[in-house]
Amino acid sequence: MDDDGPRGWGAPLHSAVLDVAAVGPGTRLLDLGCGTGRLARAAVDRGAAVTGVDLDADAVAQAAADVPGATFAVRHAQDPPPGPFDVVTAVQLLMHVADPVAVLRRAGRVGGVVVATVWGRDAECDLRVLQEALAARRPGRGPAVSEPARLRAMAERAGLAVERLDEVLVPFSYADEDELLQPLLATPVGRAAARRADPEGLRSTVLETLEPYRTGDGGYRLENLFRVLVARPA
Repeated sequence: MDDDGPRGWGAPLHSAVLDVAAVGPGTRLLDLGCGTGRLARAAVDRGAAVTGVDLDADAVAQAAADVPGATFAVRHAQDPPPGPFDVVTAVQLLMHVADPVAVLRRAGRVGGVVVATVWGRDAECDLRVLQEALAARRPGRGPAVSEPARLRAMAERAGLAVERLDEVLVPFSYADEDELLQPLLATPVGRAAARRADPEGLRSTVLETLEPYRTGDGGYRLENLFRVLVARPA
């Protein structure tokens, strides 16, 4: 599942996922919520045999075009191919599905190792300041799955034995104001904010909020924490 952010931001997270699962030549990998195939590309480059599924038909078509060495299908994460697979990944997927426990349970039935990632809490992610700049709100704690204890409990309810729960800090780097603002203002939150405020005033407000994250070369750098769960069928 591709999340909003600068292009290429997922590479450090994808590397961490493939490393903890020891993905290499011949590894049979199923990528749930594969999006446009960024993780699949990295896994194929390591010699893995990759199958990816996603409900977004356009994303699946792009993945198939960009990663010809893998197999992709439009399919729900709760209805994975039968496998068996050595590794099943769910990168940034659990917070987007109605029943994350069911997704983890099905992943454990077809895979020997399950690796899932989620955002950290709001306080652990600089990206929160982008939303706060657009829509003032009381401080939150992020999705429930961001809580380590909750994530572990979900995996255990899915019949998985948790081996480790790592933290990966990923930088989001933007070359300039336009690279940061254009995708931000195109999001639903951004469009709603633009309807309520003068565009130039909104732009100034966002950039003022992000001034502490400005780099010496005129770009911006925000650091965001992700949790990486590694589990096996109990």
